[in-house]
Amino acid sequence: MSNYQRIAEAIQYIRTNFKEQPSLDDIAANVHLSPFHFQRMFTEWAGVSPKKFLQYLTVSYAKDILKESKATVFDASFEAGLSGTSRLHDLFVSIEGMTPGDYKNGGAALTIHYNIYDSPFGAYLLASTSKGICTLFFYDDKNIAIAQLKQEWPNATFIQQGDTYHEAIQSFFQQGNKPEQIKLHLKGTDFQLKVWEALLKIPEGALVDYSGIAKQIGKAQASRAVGTAIGNNPVGYIIPCHRVIKNVGVIGEYRWGTTRKMAMIGWEAGQMENAAS
Repeated sequence: MSNYQRIAEAIQYIRTNFKEQPSLDDIAANVHLSPFHFQRMFTEWAGVSPKKFLQYLTVSYAKDILKESKATVFDASFEAGLSGTSRLHDLFVSIEGMTPGDYKNGGAALTIHYNIYDSPFGAYLLASTSKGICTLFFYDDKNIAIAQLKQEWPNATFIQQGDTYHEAIQSFFQQGNKPEQIKLHLKGTDFQLKVWEALLKIPEGALVDYSGIAKQIGKAQASRAVGTAIGNNPVGYIIPCHRVIKNVGVIGEYRWGTTRKMAMIGWEAGQMENAAS
């Protein structure tokens, strides 16, 4: 069992037993580790203690971050960008939309490189065209993930090997290095592409709600459609749809599981706190 799987089990156990306020000993026993080893493993992964991590996942904390985001992200950050550790995601991620010719006939003209990798949030399937990353799916079953990819592009040519686009993503996850640029080559409607581009502008550690994204793209009444576009995000984490939550401070659903979304939000908050100290 990987460290992330143990972390995910611990988060799920805490969610299920929140009213009983389980102790460190209880949580460690549930993931079959001693309290000492669990505390050390968790802190190495998150950068903060389990107790501190849980504070980042409370509704009150999320509400506070939403308030800050509404005062900063949408008033200033989207226009001017940020400096330091909160530098905007879209300064090094670029999206190129596919033309109808790129994906007609089930991708018959496309050669797609794909492979399996690991991250702080579990294993993921990564795929790319000659122009950039087209898919990043976190998964629990590798075979299902590969089948979904091939179903998306039934007539494409698939080669199981990495490329320079893959190397940039691996470096980002493994060393936390932000490459000069990550190129994404995505199939989507104009509306979806606008939503995904708006997500790139949410700084690390910030949280926004669906209505905020709708306002940012000039579609204030389209929160539900925005939610659907976010749910169809084809590139997990790099396009940070995990930073969008409900306006009442509830984490909400996630394409690759609510537990994984909670892990990402808490992990980012821990990284931000360490960077600020």
